[in-house]
Amino acid sequence: MDALMLSRIQFGLTIGFHYIFPPLTIGLAGVLVIIGWMRLSRDEPLYDRMMRFWVKLFAINFAIGVATGIVMEFEFGTNWSNYSKFVGDIFGAPLAAEAIFSFFLESSFLAILVYGWDKVSKRVHFISACMVALGSLLSAFWIIVANSWQQTPAGFKLATDASGKVVRAELTDFMAAVFNPSTMPRYVHALAGAFTVAAFVVGGISAWYLLKGIHLDFAKKSLAIAIIIGVVATAGSAVVGDWHTRQVARTQPEKFAAMEGLFKTQTGAPFLILGYPLPDLGINKLLSVMVYFDPNAEVKGLDAFPPEDLPPVMFTAMSFHAMIWPGVFCLLFMVYGAYLLWRGKLYGSTLYLKTLFWLIPLPYLLNEIGWFTAEIGRQPWAVYHLLRTADGYSPTVPGGQILFTIVLFSTIYIALFALGLFLVRRLVLAGPDAAPVRKGGKA
Repeated sequence: MDALMLSRIQFGLTIGFHYIFPPLTIGLAGVLVIIGWMRLSRDEPLYDRMMRFWVKLFAINFAIGVATGIVMEFEFGTNWSNYSKFVGDIFGAPLAAEAIFSFFLESSFLAILVYGWDKVSKRVHFISACMVALGSLLSAFWIIVANSWQQTPAGFKLATDASGKVVRAELTDFMAAVFNPSTMPRYVHALAGAFTVAAFVVGGISAWYLLKGIHLDFAKKSLAIAIIIGVVATAGSAVVGDWHTRQVARTQPEKFAAMEGLFKTQTGAPFLILGYPLPDLGINKLLSVMVYFDPNAEVKGLDAFPPEDLPPVMFTAMSFHAMIWPGVFCLLFMVYGAYLLWRGKLYGSTLYLKTLFWLIPLPYLLNEIGWFTAEIGRQPWAVYHLLRTADGYSPTVPGGQILFTIVLFSTIYIALFALGLFLVRRLVLAGPDAAPVRKGGKA
C-alpha cells in the first residue's frame, strides 16, 4: 500500500468532510446579526422566535464542524511531518491566530447566544451575535491565509542546513505572508460562497414551511432575508470569482491553463464554454480579454510548462467548469426570487418554493467543487514551486496504519453526519414554536 497516496486520500477525506460545515457557520452568523438587529429595533415576538430557531441550527452546525476539524491539525504532524517542518515557521502563526483570536471569540459568545435568553438583555444578545459573526469571519480569514500562502508564498526566505540543502521556509515579512497575492480574492470568494449556502439553507427551510402551510409569519420573514442575502452573495461570488481567476492566471499559470483546458499557448485565447474532456466550444479571444483586457494578449497553455509540474488536467478542468455554470444558475435563481418578492408573488409560487427546497444541497456541492479546483490545481506542489507533495509526507508511517485510520474516520464521519441530519430534521419538524422564548432584560 502506497503511504503517500493513502495520506493524500486521508487528508482529502477529512478536509472535504469538514468543509461541509464552515460555510453555513459563516453565512448563518451573518443572518443572526440581521435578525438580532431587527429583534433589537422592533419589539415583536416573531424576531425572538426567529433568533431562537436559527441560533439552534447554528449551534448544531458549529459543534459538528469543530468535531470534524480537530483531526486535521494532528494529521500535519503524523502524516505530513516533512511538510510541517518546512512550513512550520510560517504556517503556525495563522493557525495559532485562528485558535486564539477567532475560535475562542466565536465559541465564548455562542454560549451567550444559546444560554443567555433569560440572563442578558437584547442588546447584549445582539452584541454576542456580532461577536460570533466576527469570530467566524476572523477564523475563515486566518485559515485562508494559511492555505493561500501555500498557493502563492510570500514574505519568506529559504533556510538551509550545513550541506546547503533547503530544509524550511522562514518568515521574514509577516504582512507580506498574510496578504500574499491570493489571500484577499480567495477570502472574499469563500465568504460569498458561505453566504450563498446560508441563503439556500434558510430559504429552503422557510420554503418548506410555506409549502406545508405552517409557521407562516416566521417563514415569510426568514425567506425574504434569505432571498436578499442570496442575490448579494451569488452576484458577489461571480464578481469575485472573476477577480480570483485573473489572479490565478497571473500567479499560478499552470493551474489556470489546466482549469481552462488550454493545451496550447496562444494569442487571442478563446474562453471555453465546454472543454476538455468534452469537445471544445468557446468564444474566440474572450479568455484573453477576461484575463488581460486585451483581445490579442498571449495566454500560456499547458505546453509552456514541464509535464512534471502540471496538475491533473481532467479533474482540474472538470471541477472548474462544474463550478461556473451551476453558480450562474444560482445567481439567476436568486434574482428571479427577488423579482417574485418585489411583485408580491414569492410566497405563493409553489414551483419556486419546491425548487428552492430541493436546491439546498447545491451550494454545498459548489463550495466543495471550488475547493477541489483550488487544491487539485495546486498539485504536484504542497507549497507552490517550493515543496512537492511527494516530499511532504511522513515516510515512517506505514500504509496499513493510514488505511486503518481512513476506515475509522469514515465510520466516525458517517455517524456524525447522520447525527447532524437527525438533529436538524428534529429541529425543523419541531419548528420555531417548539419552546417558549424569554426575551431577557431591557434593551
